[in-house]
Amino acid sequence: MNYQQKRVILTGGLGFIGSNLAIRLVQLGARVTVVDSSRPGCGANPHNLAPIASNVRLIQADIGEAQEFRQELADCQVVFNLAGEVSHVHSMAFPERDLAINTAAQLRFLEVLRRERPGVRIVYAGTRQVYGIPRYLPVDEQHPVQPVDFNGVHKHAAATYHLMLTRLGQLDAVVLLLTNVYGPRMALRIPCQGVLSTFFRRALLKQDLEVYGGEQLRDPVYVDDAVEAFLLAGAADHLPSRTYNVGGPEGIPLREIAKVIAEAAGLRIVKRPFPSERKQIDIGSYVTDSRRLCRELGWSAQVPFATGVRRTLEWFRAEIRHYLDPARPTVCGMPEHAGKRRRLALIPA
Repeated sequence: MNYQQKRVILTGGLGFIGSNLAIRLVQLGARVTVVDSSRPGCGANPHNLAPIASNVRLIQADIGEAQEFRQELADCQVVFNLAGEVSHVHSMAFPERDLAINTAAQLRFLEVLRRERPGVRIVYAGTRQVYGIPRYLPVDEQHPVQPVDFNGVHKHAAATYHLMLTRLGQLDAVVLLLTNVYGPRMALRIPCQGVLSTFFRRALLKQDLEVYGGEQLRDPVYVDDAVEAFLLAGAADHLPSRTYNVGGPEGIPLREIAKVIAEAAGLRIVKRPFPSERKQIDIGSYVTDSRRLCRELGWSAQVPFATGVRRTLEWFRAEIRHYLDPARPTVCGMPEHAGKRRRLALIPA
């Protein structure tokens, strides 16, 4: 992978996965421009880029306003597109908000990109949620698309835009369908971001972990492994496929996931009845088949779950004041000021 001096646009770069990717790109010598709207509820945290703040250019704008930073798009060599909302719960409560963020804004962004930089490689952060309730395990890329929430529908639409424009020869897109990613810089103070975010938040606040069910399988993937998948997809000279699953090393029951985190934090596990609103969009067990990505791009998950948990807790304990406020409880609901949009601002490196 050669990113030395490559001009990279990274949307959603103040968020969890995006910031870890930005840091790695800078380490590899890339010239990184981050685009992020800092929209409430979507996980942006300026502190995420603290280690490289002087080495990246930040454009504070919604990707739907891409016309306003079209010159930067015209000059880029690779685009990593990680902008969006990831909460399945929020998507069901506020579907039009999710549509605006995950679909309409994506379409406007791609329309500008294909005019200003036709044929550019773009790697889109999709989600395994598009598959819905698995018909078989592990889930490969041939599995039917049958999302159970609006987030899955809208993310699938955005992925389809990328792939359609690639078939037309106007972009060079690849879609990564991510499973449960965890690690440093997770948006712990943002509600309804998934079970792993909830578990780590409670562990760091010294609160016992609450488990709904417990038999469901998940295959968490450590953020460094997810970043490696993005880098490989962005640099590959030849892409045999256009969609790749990205999953963890193994399927683990939810109760075991909770046990590993609880033991690392010295806490207990409390089993709770499944809330009805969560049960409706729960997909049961999910395990990823990532063999296509391994076979075609040479990727594999390297970090065992217990190791990743230890690294995550150690990192957050040193950085906790930037990610959690013990005096302010986190509850699911409409993110504050979620409807407001920020005006574009350019912050040079």
